[in-house]
Amino acid sequence: MSTKLTLNVNGKAYPVTVPDPGMPLLWALRDLCGLTGTKYGCGIEICGACTVLVDGQPEKSCDMDVGSAAGRKIMTVEGLANDPDGKKAQAAWIACQVPQCGYCQSGMLMKTVGAMKAGHHGADIAGELDNICVCGTYQRINKAIQSL
Repeated sequence: MSTKLTLNVNGKAYPVTVPDPGMPLLWALRDLCGLTGTKYGCGIEICGACTVLVDGQPEKSCDMDVGSAAGRKIMTVEGLANDPDGKKAQAAWIACQVPQCGYCQSGMLMKTVGAMKAGHHGADIAGELDNICVCGTYQRINKAIQSL
């Protein structure tokens, strides 16, 4: 039996029909909303590649069920261009040439923007960023974060 929900993503309403409200938010965003910027990494809340903001707080979408996300404000990496903190973080990433392969970067940016929205800057953000980057661009990530 399927369930109809409405997701508020990046300020837009997405009506979705899910097979189970316990389905991970990640798959609803990617497969039902067509927002593929949020990445699947580990599936067990370790790597952070799937991080999105839910009501302004970073959440790992691989483990958050879509039923819990319905009715809340969700921001994905696609929404950063319309957000002042998002624009600032993206500009820092570009200026410091952060990405190598780039796979983890959407989650890194979302965690950073969540910290910025909580009023954190520089070293405070770096201390909160626990996402994993297989390419090891941590020095460039830290340089970008220090500029925020």
